[in-house]
Amino acid sequence: MVENAEKVEVVLSNRKKVIAKVIGTDPNTDLALIKVEETDLPVVKMGNSDNVQVGEWVLAVGFPLDLQTTVTAGIVSAKSRSIGILARNQQPTEEEYEQYQRTGKRPANSSIESYIQTDAAINPGNSGGALVNANGELIGINAAIASQTGTNEGYGFAIPVNLAKKILEDFKKYGAVKRGYIGVTFTPLDADQAERLKVKDVDGLYVSDVMPDGGGAAAGIKPGDIIKKVEGNVIYDSPDLQEKIGRLSPGDKVNLTILRDGQLKDVSVTLRGDKSVGVVAKANGTKSTGASITKLGASFSPAPAGLKAKYGVRNGVVVTNVEEGKAFDSFDISRGTLITSINGKPVNSAKDVEEALPTSRNGRTTISGVGDNGKFTIAF
Repeated sequence: MVENAEKVEVVLSNRKKVIAKVIGTDPNTDLALIKVEETDLPVVKMGNSDNVQVGEWVLAVGFPLDLQTTVTAGIVSAKSRSIGILARNQQPTEEEYEQYQRTGKRPANSSIESYIQTDAAINPGNSGGALVNANGELIGINAAIASQTGTNEGYGFAIPVNLAKKILEDFKKYGAVKRGYIGVTFTPLDADQAERLKVKDVDGLYVSDVMPDGGGAAAGIKPGDIIKKVEGNVIYDSPDLQEKIGRLSPGDKVNLTILRDGQLKDVSVTLRGDKSVGVVAKANGTKSTGASITKLGASFSPAPAGLKAKYGVRNGVVVTNVEEGKAFDSFDISRGTLITSINGKPVNSAKDVEEALPTSRNGRTTISGVGDNGKFTIAF
């Protein structure tokens, strides 16, 4: 709804229009944080999506089908649902595609789908609206529908509010999402997968690969292990794990129970951030030089072709130095980050960066790029 937008306009329930500023976006959860300069607005009370029960009554609020504020009722029909809509929108980079052609190994999926499924009518226009419980507490953000016609067929999906809270706090604090990773790839088990992999268990997550420098490897997780529990909670499918990890940050610890050689074993994993951008930048010879832009408190150099190919972008500059206490440092944008556009204008050099910045001191600046945690957009 806000991707690549030059202007974001919010229509309030009293039909007043206000201009919003995009604070940050997270394609991995399909969430964005926007800010409006208004006072005395009503505030919804945050609930706890972990306490939501299947069969519980819920209300969906939004502006469906170009209608004014509409409320529909239904029940929670499932939790921890994944429908693959975010993964389908993630295009592999040229390098990932070439690796797949060589090895048959599919690129890692960084999207997080663990939806609350409801039969409350959700239609186009409901996205971003509230899913509330019978007490009026926010338990989810309406996000998607499963439909052959494009309108409601009884299957609506909402992002759990506990996951949204983490995204909200990261945007407010850093301007981007700080996401921790276990550093493993896995396959959800069922009867067919268990037969193919020659294992007896038909539930849990079968570890197919472990990143050498990841938290999982440091904790002793190995290919062939089966993740059975996270923080004592039984895992049946990938959303059971992804949402809980998605609510944590680099440096946080998570307790996993794994099955190895018929024996259950508890391991404590310290999550690590995605350092691939910085690693690739160094591998392509990026040095801490380049033209400095005072307003941003950073220096920039043209992005190497290999780095652009890695992340599937056609243009960009690499951040080669960050000054402490300046704009980029306050948003925690580090060296090695790839900046693709400023104020909607593609950038390929420090000169492009300078020319894309607003001329007035108080002018708004929107920066898009690829950082340690994937694609991001910040505005200030």
